[in-house]
Amino acid sequence: MVIQDQPRCPAATGFCVKCLIAPEDVKCTQDLSVAEIKDINKDFSPQRKKNRTTMLRFAVTLLAVITSSTCQKYGCLEGDTHKLEPSPEPKMHECTLYSKSSCCYADFTEQLAHSPVIKVNNSYWNRCGQLSKSCEDFTKKIECFYRCSPHAAHWINRNNTAAIQSVPLCQSFCDDWSYDREALQNNVVPRTGQVHLKKMYANGTDMCQSMWGQSFKVSESSCLCLQMNKKDMVAMKYLVSESSEESSSTSSSVSSSEEYACQKKLRKFEKLQREKGEQTR
Repeated sequence: MVIQDQPRCPAATGFCVKCLIAPEDVKCTQDLSVAEIKDINKDFSPQRKKNRTTMLRFAVTLLAVITSSTCQKYGCLEGDTHKLEPSPEPKMHECTLYSKSSCCYADFTEQLAHSPVIKVNNSYWNRCGQLSKSCEDFTKKIECFYRCSPHAAHWINRNNTAAIQSVPLCQSFCDDWSYDREALQNNVVPRTGQVHLKKMYANGTDMCQSMWGQSFKVSESSCLCLQMNKKDMVAMKYLVSESSEESSSTSSSVSSSEEYACQKKLRKFEKLQREKGEQTR
């Protein structure tokens, strides 16, 4: 179905109307005989005009809904390093999880390619001391998701389109990260004015839900959540569904049917990954 712009004809002969038919079916009145023009005038009786106007409004509304949905699903955040829309970046130095469809450019990832990472854009990663390699890897995953993931905009902050809100993280991801940081901090004497992370955050859940404000939340599900690895491909199929989108924005509860389906898909995915690993040994 094509919505065609209104082509103008000379004022003396009339005009072509906007229509919902193929362009080749549209004729201007100067191309028609007097009899044909009378027939057209009959077609544009008040009732038929009303019907056509209703159809046009419906089509425009439908187009707006489709466009809005497409932009939200396939667009990127509006941060200083984000693209307008995701595209392949085969030469990424880091964040390769998103190389097939990335919201960041490959050159951005150069900042993350060498360890230890000192600075990313205007943010210093060593203000409280050098991060351990494991902790640095966790931090990279968060940075890569925010900067490069084509799905990050699914959780766009409506009050700040460069930010994310309530992205569901897996409990295991936060617990593992918190444990690593605590293990490091237990062997480091804090600098003046600094405190141990274990005193700042009660546990992994507290850390994930507090360190970046409202950017992340810990999911009640062990599958309908993100781990910032290849398993996210399974979770995203359910997280971007209409029902999941509605529930995630209004409640932290998890649909039992979606949880079951996700767990089943995840087990199948893990099995395939193990088989693939065995074949490459």
